[in-house]
Amino acid sequence: MLHLYCIVIFFQLYGYCYQDSNDIPDTLTTITELGSPLEMIQLLQTSWEDRFRICLSLVRLLHYLAHSPLGSVTLLDFRPRQFVIVDGELKVTDLDDASIEESSCTSNSDCFMEFPARNFTLPCSVEGRCQNMNEKRNLYNAYRFFFTYLLPHSAPSSLRPLLDKIVNATGELHWGIDETAAQLERVLNLYKSGEYLQNTTRIPKAEYRRVPEAFIPDENYRCWPSYHHKGCLLSVFDVNEAIEICDSYSQCKAFVLTNQTTWTGRQLVFFKTASNHIMPDPDKITYVKVTD
Repeated sequence: MLHLYCIVIFFQLYGYCYQDSNDIPDTLTTITELGSPLEMIQLLQTSWEDRFRICLSLVRLLHYLAHSPLGSVTLLDFRPRQFVIVDGELKVTDLDDASIEESSCTSNSDCFMEFPARNFTLPCSVEGRCQNMNEKRNLYNAYRFFFTYLLPHSAPSSLRPLLDKIVNATGELHWGIDETAAQLERVLNLYKSGEYLQNTTRIPKAEYRRVPEAFIPDENYRCWPSYHHKGCLLSVFDVNEAIEICDSYSQCKAFVLTNQTTWTGRQLVFFKTASNHIMPDPDKITYVKVTD
């Protein structure tokens, strides 16, 4: 029951077929949504925004597991291969090793959690159960398999202190899943609203000329991380952030605002090395640097 219920919640079940015949007795075939295997090396090459989305969806999943109708659920096999990416979000596919059993105990020493690089001892409750062991096991595994690699690297500088705090708190198990989820939602709100830019100095180093309904088809350069493998395509909150990014690259001489947005609603912008060939495009706006 646990196995099927959680698949319906997290990995979309479109249908199933039960077959019971002499040749193939008791066979259940399921039809689920298609997801992409989780490749950590590829994820490290994606934008911070997409990597943050992976971590946020994971924490939302773990928050549900901690408060599920069946009780607190732990994933005993937490390796990345147990997850897939569906529409940019992380979903768990294999729950054969999921458990709702909270370890019984007579003292704190019975509540010992062992990991390759770190061990923890949790308190034993008066009811004789290790407090929040399922939740804390999931959370530490999220830290060691996902947070340390995906959360801090190439994040906006003003968000780094909060992200470092989240990583450190989960790595030490100072927080439970409720506080971790609340802090990641806070990061999301700061990022989507543009509040993370309020404490940064945003004085343009150069002047830019606005060219409406225009696009620069070539003049690309590569940057990392980028949404385009042959050019520098980044997301911005507003034009001022695009100017700040262009000012930070010596080769940037222009940028193009597209009508495309990311999952947070941020606008995608191409950054260019020159503006020698400007073409008409009703869906784009070009900004050309006129002074350095």
